[in-house]
Amino acid sequence: MTPDGGTDDVLPLVLIVMGVSGSGKSTIAEAMNRHLGWPFQEGDALHPPSNVQKMHASIPLTDEDRAPWLLAVKRWIDTRCEAGEPGLVTCSALKRSYRDGLIAHRPQVRLLYLQANPEVLEERLNKRTGHFMPASLLESQLSTLEEPSADEQPIRVCVESSLDQTVAEALAALPRR
Repeated sequence: MTPDGGTDDVLPLVLIVMGVSGSGKSTIAEAMNRHLGWPFQEGDALHPPSNVQKMHASIPLTDEDRAPWLLAVKRWIDTRCEAGEPGLVTCSALKRSYRDGLIAHRPQVRLLYLQANPEVLEERLNKRTGHFMPASLLESQLSTLEEPSADEQPIRVCVESSLDQTVAEALAALPRR
């Protein structure tokens, strides 16, 4: 594998680090970025201000609210793919329709699905500070979540162990390119 996540004949990998709030998307993606050195985009930074305001007020987002955010995430992925560069982007990607739009039948775009039981997620959210997504919206995210199916070929990682163990498991599960 070349440093950019590809080989001379295979396109570089773009990884969507997905899961509900509290699953550790940002923390894990940042740790993976330190190991891989790939371009990284914090998906939450792409939300329009109106979405941030709604979440801060404990109002769940609708599909209509998420549309401009998902488009911004897709554009970031498109830029990586067009440049032939690898990348890591965080995005809850809760529904299959969202993921289909983000991946758009590109085999080099893959999902890293971070899983944990709801009690662990709630505990993490209650301890988190400085984030606009309150623990009160976890139930909404869990009810919206359509877990990736086998045909989406997600890389599944349980995030209930230490950060180092989780990152090691995620890195080991990346396709060899």
